[in-house]
Amino acid sequence: MKGKSLILISLLFIGLLLITYSLSRHDMKEKAIFEGLYAPEFELEYAASGKRMLSSEFKGKVLFINFWASWCSPCREEMPSIDKLSKHFSTNQDFILLPVLYRDSPQDAVNYLKESGFNLPMLIDKDGKAARSYGLRGIPETYIMDKKGIIRKKVIGPYEWDSPDVLAFIAGLLKE
Repeated sequence: MKGKSLILISLLFIGLLLITYSLSRHDMKEKAIFEGLYAPEFELEYAASGKRMLSSEFKGKVLFINFWASWCSPCREEMPSIDKLSKHFSTNQDFILLPVLYRDSPQDAVNYLKESGFNLPMLIDKDGKAARSYGLRGIPETYIMDKKGIIRKKVIGPYEWDSPDVLAFIAGLLKE
């Protein structure tokens, strides 16, 4: 009888663990950020100057936020296209490109950008609050916001950011 009780208690315990896990996964999905929603506010630090910036400083601008790391192969794969995108819109003051370093050494990232010849700003999410507020699932992960602060595009994984369709999409957002 004791053996059956022990098995029953064990099964109940495992069942409670599964229910708890399932509920926590459901909560994570509820916090995910989706296209069509307003982007969450965040604060980041510029790696070069240490100056803090708030996302609210960019109201009325089209924002391109890319979470990345220098150790991430898919991030390195898409970085040349991000650099080309940055150059394409470099004269448009209404387009703001914000590469956000995620769980990486700022020095490693600076070295990677210099060695690759990329002239991009680098922001640091030291405490991970921005990543959590966006419900980051992995890297690279990119968000494009319109001038009203609404997420118009969310892409998980590498992408060709200098493709004609992306350039046209962003140009359309800039005209709104």
